This record gives sequence, structure tokens and C-alpha cells, in this order.
Amino acid sequence: MNIQNTEATASNAPPALRKLEDTGLQPVMMRDIMLKTLFRKSVETVTEISAAVCLPSTLVTMLIDQLRDMNLLQATGTLHANSGGEMGFQLTDSGKARALDALSQSEYYGPMPVPLEMYKVQVKRQSIRDIRLTRDMLVGSMGHLIIPDDLIDQLGPAVGSGKSVLMYGPPGNGKSSIAEGIRAAMGDTIYIPHAIAYSGQVITMYDPIVHTPIEHSGETGSALRRATTKHDTRYLLCKRPTVMTGGELMLNMLDLKYNSVSRTYQASLQLKSTGGVFIVDDLGRQEEPPQALINRWIVPLEVGYDILALQSGEKFEVPFDTLVVFSTNFHPNDIFDQAALRRIFFKVKIDGPTQDQFLKIFAMVAKKKKVPLNEEALLYLLKKKYPTVDNVYANYHAPFLCDQLRAICEFEGIPYQMRPDLIDRAWENLYVKQEKIVH
Repeated sequence: MNIQNTEATASNAPPALRKLEDTGLQPVMMRDIMLKTLFRKSVETVTEISAAVCLPSTLVTMLIDQLRDMNLLQATGTLHANSGGEMGFQLTDSGKARALDALSQSEYYGPMPVPLEMYKVQVKRQSIRDIRLTRDMLVGSMGHLIIPDDLIDQLGPAVGSGKSVLMYGPPGNGKSSIAEGIRAAMGDTIYIPHAIAYSGQVITMYDPIVHTPIEHSGETGSALRRATTKHDTRYLLCKRPTVMTGGELMLNMLDLKYNSVSRTYQASLQLKSTGGVFIVDDLGRQEEPPQALINRWIVPLEVGYDILALQSGEKFEVPFDTLVVFSTNFHPNDIFDQAALRRIFFKVKIDGPTQDQFLKIFAMVAKKKKVPLNEEALLYLLKKKYPTVDNVYANYHAPFLCDQLRAICEFEGIPYQMRPDLIDRAWENLYVKQEKIVH
């Protein structure tokens, strides 16, 4: 992480918790989560409990005192040598009964949640719309791609705006790779809560598949350091998240996921992507029609918030601070109405390479795959093979053909090489001959 990003992270950090009221949570919720955590996990000392519920040890000590006064927790009378001589604590019979009662209402235990209203404030602190993306940053994240300058001219403002982007064009020309490059260009970090709370319900937010934690110096070391951390420990410092979906995307993935057995909620995909990038690849390949999917995003894209619902039917607003990147092989006019297209802020066509660009790509790929270039074979490819497909080049052709040449050479037991006859054999797998299959 560079110095600029470190400074930005420090200035955007959620304020540290100094007293129980700073959590914004009801005392009953905090006590119940702590009892459930003690019941479900093997934690006894203040340090262990602090790590489990993600609160500073000073606040955990306050909660322990409350629970002891209520005869729900008791000291074990044992000093743990491997925990710095700390006193151990365990649930009383009354505490176990209370924990079981709380678990019957919700199985959630572990990190204390962040109230939704507090989370909204944090989202504004680290908004993706405040990112300053330069040309060098975008080009640097796509250094492995051959991209025309005019395409960078279009992509730069689109990505830097933090709004929606639609990339369209023929298949095999790097739309997915460019979407990954956009994600890589977002090189800074934000704070992700383990969970958020609304209307007495806990919604888990942190997902190790989506979120990549960054080791934070204030979270390691002694108990004293953990007690004096400089930010709210209910959050994890992570890379800006990326959610990438393809043909498997369904509308119900954009709603809260409720587990009726554990009576817990999991955040929707776009809520997990808050502060980051949501990539919808291969739009038009999903079971849901593209228009139906885009209709689901129309309000969030326009007003900056999404509306979710609890099992009770109660609806509430959550932040929608996400760069949405749509990628499709279809022409936009064929899959969207004008109202939808109007709400997608940038439309960028990703076309196939010119012959010169194709040759640059081919040379770069061949070198990487250790296939020596051969002028006679290249001329044969350009003069004899591509005219059969109207000289339409695609970015995926070079790696595909080079991989085919390698496979053929390995089968024949000869060094990697490029010859017209080998080009013929590789080309047969690039395009399927149009013919009628007789059954």
C-alpha cells in the first residue's frame, strides 16, 4: 500500500470505540451476542472474548461486569498462564439458559454488528465516487493488454466517475479482461464491517470470497494495543471489493439471503460490493432477461441507495455506492429500452483489433508461450486464413492459436514452431465448419 493510500485509509477510518454507547447498539443486543459467543466458542479470557466479538478489551470488561452483576457470568478462579495471567470467565446456569433463549431467536454470534445508520456514514467516508483514477493507474492495471489510446480515453472518465459502465462488442475481444483491469485499478482500501444491524436483525456483511483483508498494524500485538486501537474494531480493513457474476446471476441474488434454520441474514451481492465494483459479465446469457436485470438496478443507479426487505416484509434503504460494469456481446439497443440505456452513464464499445494490433498481440503472446515467430507462417495466416472470415480479428485468436500450436507440437514430439501446415491444423479448432449433421 503506498503512502497516499495509507494516509487516505487513516483519514477514512471509522472512529475508535471508547465507551459502550459509541457502538450505537442496544445493551440487550450486545449482552445477548456476547452470551451466545461464549456459549458457542471456546473463549474465556478478556483477550479471547475481545477478539471473538471484535470490541476493545475495555468495552468487553464493561460487558463482563454487567453480565456478572446479572448473575449470567462468573469468574472461573483460574489464571491462564498462556494468556498473560488473565482471569477466565464462564457462563452460569442462568447465563446458559439466556444464551439458549437468544440462540432460538437468532443463531448469530461473534463480531458485534454496526448499526445501519452508522455504516451509511462510513460508506460516505470511503465512497468509490471519491477515487481519483489517473491514466497511469488505469494503463498500469491493464499492462498485459493491447488497448488503443482512444479506448483508454473512454474508459478513464467512465471508471473514475464511480457510476455505471456498459461495455459491448463482439465476443472474444477482452471485455472480461478489461473489467478485471478496472477492478485492479482500484488499488486502495476501505473498511468493511463484519455485520450490520437493522431493526433488531443482524445481517452478515464480510464474505472472504468477496473481501480481501489487509493486515492492520493496530490489530496485532499485545492486549494493550488492541485496547487502544485507532479505529472501530468491528470493521476489517480490506481491498475495495469486487463481485463478478456471469450467466449464473439471478434476481434473487440481489436480495437479502435469509436462513430460516439459523434465523440469520446474509447481505445481498450488491450490498457486499459497496465501495467497490460489481461486474455483470456476459449480460444476456442469464436466465433472467437483461431488461429485467437492469430494471432491478434502475433506482439504485439513479438515487444512490437500494431497497431491501426483511422476512417480515419491512423495507429499508441501504447505501448503493458501487461502480457497476455491464459487459455484453449483444448490441445495447437489442436488449435494453431507451429508459434503461439513459440510466447507464457510459457506453463503451470494445471492438476487435486491427491487423497491426493483432500482429502486436500475436507477437507478445507467442513470446510468452515460447512459440518462435515464423514470417512465412504469419503471412499464410493473414493472406490465406483470415480472408475466409472477412478479415475479422479478435483478441482471443492469438492465445488460442498459440495454444493449439503448442499442443500439436507436443503431440508430434517436435520443438514448438509455426508452419503453414500447423497453422491449418490449429485453424480447424478456431472455427467450426458449417455443415448439416445427419442423424
